[in-house]
Amino acid sequence: MKLSNFVFRMWFYFRMGYGTYLTFLLGFLTTLITVYYLAINNSPVLLDIFPRFWLFAVIATVIGIPIGVLLGWFHMKGSAIWKSEMDINAEANPYNYKIVPGYWQEAFTPLYLELLTAIKKIMAKEGLLTEEERKRITELEEKLQTLIHGGYVGTPKTKANLQS
Repeated sequence: MKLSNFVFRMWFYFRMGYGTYLTFLLGFLTTLITVYYLAINNSPVLLDIFPRFWLFAVIATVIGIPIGVLLGWFHMKGSAIWKSEMDINAEANPYNYKIVPGYWQEAFTPLYLELLTAIKKIMAKEGLLTEEERKRITELEEKLQTLIHGGYVGTPKTKANLQS
């Protein structure tokens, strides 16, 4: 593995761990502390309701988790936001235009190519293959060969996808 690949992998793992877990916990605790000590602690009415920080933290957590779940559900199921995010991800993901390395590139796609070639031969021998079908099958064979050799099929919407 090249040093640059290793560095980029570590950068990705850092961003996932830091952004997903560490900042989430720190942000949650910071929000609780800030709200309590800047808002509730300076309001006699709210201080009567929440005389201790731990009571506020428990109640805020018990209320906040279901609200967070509902917002997450709405984000994924009840709005067009998630679909838009997935559309952008599909457009930017280079593996939507090339084959994932591993068994897809080493076994399954070559198998599909062999099957397609065999079917084309059988159909040609039996006289069942029109010129239009032969052309379509040849185009598919060329695309499968391109994919097997690590190339792209289709048109990625970003130039960044053209770099491996």
